[in-house]
Amino acid sequence: MTALTAQGVSVSFGGVHALVDVDLEVPDGTLVGLIGPNGAGKTTFIDAISGFVRSRGRVELAGRDLSRLAPHQRARSGLARTWQASELFDDLTVGENLAVATEHQSVWAAAREVLWKAPPNGAAARDALALVGLEASAGKLPAQLSQGERKLVGVARALTAQPRVVCLDEPAAGLDAAESEQLGRRLRQVVDGGTAMLLVDHDMSLVLSVCDRIVVLEFGKVIASGSPDEVRRNRRVVEAYLGSAGAERVL
Repeated sequence: MTALTAQGVSVSFGGVHALVDVDLEVPDGTLVGLIGPNGAGKTTFIDAISGFVRSRGRVELAGRDLSRLAPHQRARSGLARTWQASELFDDLTVGENLAVATEHQSVWAAAREVLWKAPPNGAAARDALALVGLEASAGKLPAQLSQGERKLVGVARALTAQPRVVCLDEPAAGLDAAESEQLGRRLRQVVDGGTAMLLVDHDMSLVLSVCDRIVVLEFGKVIASGSPDEVRRNRRVVEAYLGSAGAERVL
């Protein structure tokens, strides 16, 4: 079954067309990569389907139309995302950072927690940390983590609500080769465990090694899609990254 379907997604900023009729599907249990040169519209696409920029087109999650929903409503429907900056609360432990993300309280429930110091339920946080292999780090402060671990905490935070699909916006940014490889292994484990993912990243080694399918954007339009091997050999993709002269040398 298809977990996420985007049809004809378009975004314009004044006279600039950032996305033009982009179609993309993320089937259940798969990791789909979205790549392209700088300015291709990758982050804009995530912003559009998660409701953070106004867009045209249709976005469905497991057949349910999300197109008219606000960002928080899309998130509660099962569409989670991460951000390029892995902002954590530095005065909270890793477990507490995730527990905060699980709370969807009424005003009265929040007031009771403040007045009586009732601890949030950390079961979902523990499960999410276990998925990314950081269960032993629940009691640490963010300052005690490596950059790669901080990125994994960001992924875990998105997983606390047990979403149907997680959109990852450049999770490998700032990581060295070893950290990126570890991140890829963890992402693959999460997907194999049943959570579909859409991955945006500039680390081609990561994307080509872990994704089941890849969609390529250039100037806001889809120019190619297919398996990692098909995309790697696609002339339009190589030209988008290297130019026509570079494509002649590579292909």
